[in-house]
Amino acid sequence: MKKKRISIKDIAKHLNVSVTTVSFVLNGKAKEKRISEEVTKRILDYVKKINYKPNQLAQSLRTGESKILVFMVEDISNYFFSKLARIFEDLAYDKGYKVLFCSNENDDKKSIELIDLFNERQVDGFIIIPSAGIENKIKSLQEQNIPVVLLDRYFEDLEIDYVGIDNQKASEQGIQHLIDNKFKSPSFVSIDVQQTQMLGRLEGYRNIASNENFEAKELLLPYDLKSNEQGRAILKEFFDQNQDIDSILFATNYLTQLGLEVLKNHFPEKLHNLGIITFDDNALFSICTPSITAICQPLDQMAEKTMELLFELIKNKKSTSKYSHQKLDTTLEIRESTLSLSERS
Repeated sequence: MKKKRISIKDIAKHLNVSVTTVSFVLNGKAKEKRISEEVTKRILDYVKKINYKPNQLAQSLRTGESKILVFMVEDISNYFFSKLARIFEDLAYDKGYKVLFCSNENDDKKSIELIDLFNERQVDGFIIIPSAGIENKIKSLQEQNIPVVLLDRYFEDLEIDYVGIDNQKASEQGIQHLIDNKFKSPSFVSIDVQQTQMLGRLEGYRNIASNENFEAKELLLPYDLKSNEQGRAILKEFFDQNQDIDSILFATNYLTQLGLEVLKNHFPEKLHNLGIITFDDNALFSICTPSITAICQPLDQMAEKTMELLFELIKNKKSTSKYSHQKLDTTLEIRESTLSLSERS
């Protein structure tokens, strides 16, 4: 037979005190409510003896707080997102919160289903890396005064707290670095998606192409690739048709990985001659041959700023007309792949 869960009522009855008294003691309000040290000690000693665990659902219904946050990303297995998740977990724990992680796979239907699921469970707030078509769902959360902060990307027409980087500036700095190191024909590989972070990276590349007067050569892969094999095939065709490119900026780290595979398997000489920059670092890029120069996002700072905004919304528990858009600067981790050819020999 399943053992019955012990309730606050059971504790109160056993100790011959009121349910309210037990509740105040367990919620750390004994002194505030002038409950004697003797009664407080009796209650605390007893709950420790019986290993009492409060009913979290009932507690959240009483207090209006679940102490649970949701961090929704595109793909939690991606190095960039998983690193951020680990930082968020620690920051939340220090504030007495737990974090639920989920992946929306850049799919609007899945994003909306997950948001509805967690909202029904009355989580205290959302950090969302949104898919392209969920602006109305995010707006619905705001209208319900549900704390939500967007990360990495945002919606141009939606007033909401957001933390990310200056994608255009980061891309410009990467391409300018190639030009300064005597590469004359940089190319750009990204995803064909109307999201602010990708559009900013593309705009940065085009700006430098215009300023430095070189022909822009872009490859925008479909965001709904059926497989990595399809992606590799498209990349191979791009390299075949653009033999004159001497350098390349990959707009995401997983595109960099695909590109390196294609170069190694089909164009091994290019792997050592091309100038290569990846957007977002990965531990593997530092041990490749050659090691890969990376545009690095300030993960700790991004997480800290995001949590500051979210906890401010949780604290206020009301809508606000003041929203913060924070665009942080990246750093360029220079490695062997962007040394000039004269420096490599």
